[in-house]
Amino acid sequence: MSHDQRFLADCRARLAFDLLANTWNSVVLWALKEGPRRPGALRADIGGISQKVLTETLRRLEFNGLVARRAYGGSPPHVEYGLTALGRTLLAPIDAFGVWAFEHGDEVMDAQDRYTREH
Repeated sequence: MSHDQRFLADCRARLAFDLLANTWNSVVLWALKEGPRRPGALRADIGGISQKVLTETLRRLEFNGLVARRAYGGSPPHVEYGLTALGRTLLAPIDAFGVWAFEHGDEVMDAQDRYTREH
C-alpha cells in the first residue's frame, strides 16, 4: 500500500477505526468478554443504552463478524449473543484504550475546559 492510500474510505485502517469509533461497539464487545449474554442482561449491565441502540449495535457487530447470535427454542424462546473469535481479537485494543483513558482522561477534560473558556 502506498503512503497516500493508507486512509482511503475503503482501506483496512479506516475499517478498524470505524469499528472502534462507535462508543457502543466497544462497550458491547467488552460486556460480552465473559461469555454469551441475553440482550436484557447486556442492557442491564451496560446502563444508559436504549433497547433500540443495543439492537442496532448487536446487528452491526454481527454484520461485521464480531458477534454471533444464537436462537434458542423453548418457552419462551430467547437469543444470546457471544463474541466470535474475530470479536475476541478486539478485546486487547479496547482494553488498551481503556487504560489510556484512565491515565489521560483528566488531561483531556482539562483541555476541553481550557478550550471552552478561551472560545
